[in-house]
Order: sequence, then C-alpha cells, then structure tokens
Amino acid sequence: MGVKKEWMTKSFVFELYERIKGDDVSGWAAQLAFFFLLSIFPLLIFLVTLLPYLPIHQEDILSFIRDYAPEESMKLIETNVAEIMKQNGRLLSFGVIATLWTASNGINSIIKAFNRAYDVKENRSFIVSRGLSIVLTIGMIFVFVIALLLPVFGKQIGSLIFAQFGFSDEFLQIWGTIRWLLSSIILFIVFLVLYWIAPNIKLKCLSVVPGTLFATIGWILVSYAFSYYVSNFGNYTSTYGSIGGIIVLMIWFYLTAHIIILGGEINAMVSEKKDPTCG
Repeated sequence: MGVKKEWMTKSFVFELYERIKGDDVSGWAAQLAFFFLLSIFPLLIFLVTLLPYLPIHQEDILSFIRDYAPEESMKLIETNVAEIMKQNGRLLSFGVIATLWTASNGINSIIKAFNRAYDVKENRSFIVSRGLSIVLTIGMIFVFVIALLLPVFGKQIGSLIFAQFGFSDEFLQIWGTIRWLLSSIILFIVFLVLYWIAPNIKLKCLSVVPGTLFATIGWILVSYAFSYYVSNFGNYTSTYGSIGGIIVLMIWFYLTAHIIILGGEINAMVSEKKDPTCG
C-alpha cells in the first residue's frame, strides 16, 4: 500500500519517465519501426493497384503522405511508387498478402507493447491474437482509403455548395485547412480504436481518450518538426549516400512508434489512477 501511495505522489512527467525505462519503450519502438518499414511499400503497392477501381489518383495518395513525411523520405516513396505503376495488375494480390502479413506483425507488436503498459499477459490464443491484428490492419487500411476519398468528395461537394452562393474562390482558399482537419480527425479515430481494442484488458472507450489526444497531436507535431529539421539542418544524403532516404524514413517510423507506445503508457497510467487494481 505504501509503494502504491508513493507511486501516486510522483509527478506525471517523472512517473512517465519511469514507465518508459521499465517497459523498454525504446526497444518496442525500434521493433515497430522495423515492421513499419516492411509494411510501407506493400501498402503502397496495394493502394496504387486499387486506383483503377477508386475515384482517386496517385497524387492523392502522395499528397496525403507528403503532409507529414520528411522530404528525403518522400523522394524515396515517390520513386518506388513510380516503379510500381509500371508493373501489371497482378501486384494487387501480392500487395494484399504482403500488406496483411507485415502490417499485422506491426500491430501484433503494438498489442504486446500495450499489454506491457497495462501489465497484463496475452492469454488469447495465437489464432485470436493474430486474427485481431489482421482485423485491425484491414480496418486501418479501410480508414486510410476513406481518408483519401473524403478530401476528393469533400472538395467536390464543397465547391458545388459554395458555387451556389458565389463563394467558390473563398472555399478553395480555406480547403487546405479543411483537409488538414479531416486528416487529423481520421488519425484520432484510428488511434482511438487501436488503444481501445488492442490491449488484452476490458477498457471503456472514453478511458483511452487522453492517450489518443497525445498520440494525435504529438505525432503531427513530431512529424512536422522532424520534417523541418531534415529539410533545413539534417543532410542525411551527404552522410549516408544513396540510403539517406531510407535512414530518414526509419527515424521517422521510430519517432512514430515512440509516440504510439507513449500514448498507450499514458492511458495505462490514467487507468491505474482511476482504478488502482487495474493491471
């Protein structure tokens, strides 16, 4: 009881720092970054080969990623997408299988990291836990496609409505802000579902909002800050040569993984404060 009382009186930042060390957040982040790197190009193959069946274009996908990705990584991604577009449609089946397998490995690592944060064991069977990882992966791909479709239809609908009042030019000026808000809301929903469903513990949806807000705002800020740093100060190409883009992409994924896991740690802290028997 004394240990628990002492734990409750620590400052939030110090308490979080202790959890970061104890739960090996850096190690989990490195593992996640590796799986993110393995997943990104199969995901792009899958999305690009879907283009003929969707009212979106290659530039819509790249524009969505370009909002957050560092410039050197975008060059790498754009080059690979251009190469993918030269291939035939049989890549679709490969893209589906490769994306589901590699991305579900990443989701599975996220589940393990969240279980570590809540101090619970994974007692679900391999089939159930892997099935959950695949379902979450499919859900995230579905949300990502919606994130690409919303700006397309949103712009068309907005332009149509505003044109009726003669405000079409004004709408186009504020569209950038609207598109950014839509992306942020969708990102929030993805994180919310991930934090709510992934851990092997029964949680209320509202209980994961603190970590979700942290992850959403933190990821956007870190992505912009890192992108600005790479563009203005960090010349990775001169240091690492032709693999500089891959190094930048890996660091970005590593920072992203840190933010996601920290959101889970924050949710676990909030749960323990509300219910000391949690975990």
